Amino acid sequence: MAVIAEALSTVVLVVALGVVLRRSGAVPAASWAPIERLTYFVLFPALLFVELARADLGGTGAARVALVLVAAQLAMAAVAFALRRPLALDGPQLGALVQGVVRWNSYTALALAPLLFGPSALGSAAVAVGSLTPVANLVSVWVLTRHGAGPRARLAVIRGLATNPLLLACLAGLAWNLAGPPLPRFLLDALTVLGRATLALGLLAMGAALEPVRGGTAVRVIAAAALGRLLLEPLLAIGLARLVGVEGTALGVVALCSAVPTSSTAYLLARALGGDAELTAAITTVTTVLAILTLPLVLTLLL
Repeated sequence: MAVIAEALSTVVLVVALGVVLRRSGAVPAASWAPIERLTYFVLFPALLFVELARADLGGTGAARVALVLVAAQLAMAAVAFALRRPLALDGPQLGALVQGVVRWNSYTALALAPLLFGPSALGSAAVAVGSLTPVANLVSVWVLTRHGAGPRARLAVIRGLATNPLLLACLAGLAWNLAGPPLPRFLLDALTVLGRATLALGLLAMGAALEPVRGGTAVRVIAAAALGRLLLEPLLAIGLARLVGVEGTALGVVALCSAVPTSSTAYLLARALGGDAELTAAITTVTTVLAILTLPLVLTLLL
């Protein structure tokens, strides 16, 4: 428990610094968009590529890790759709709930994985990103274009998925891994340096993007998203993982990646595709705060 608390404190401290820098004006509001773009288009893809390119995909039980995480993710998406009628959700609210349970904060997971389980955990964490990220993007874009407010150019959405830097980095890293040659030293060193910057800037930007929960939001939707994202999904993923024989570090990574809060990028996608952006921001904020309590609870199930 002490290790979990220490690792979480590290992440929370960096996220809190992002909040302070944004609210105080020490880093102007206009500066955060370029930081987010640099992280999203350059630094994060570099980290994903290098970790997947050198990951021991056979030794980490990569296929089972990916299968378990995606199965739990899709199951929670189905639960969100099943709640549409009981919660009387309109299309944009449904999009917020679906994004709340399928989009995960990979920055938090990648920061915590080596702190909790050692450097070798980054390989399994990269596999998690390579499997969960494409599914999260596909499901979120589909539900928002189908149920969001206002028509959108679907061809542009498809083009955006096909050129998504995270998806392309995952595919490139997997292709290099399967091809077999080791990364040249100069390339490995350069990508490693870029990858180290990813986690710090990603967590700072996450803190800067957090918004206070405002009145008028659908409390039941926020509660359902938080319960699904932070408790039901990790419990389901852990159960499936044990059922198929995932253990050790890989099991820890499965628990961690299925229990992190909703990604702050969900707000940007909701705003772009006609979703309920305010409700999505509230879900992100609430799950981020509650994860401080729920993550230790989930991870203690592995002890």
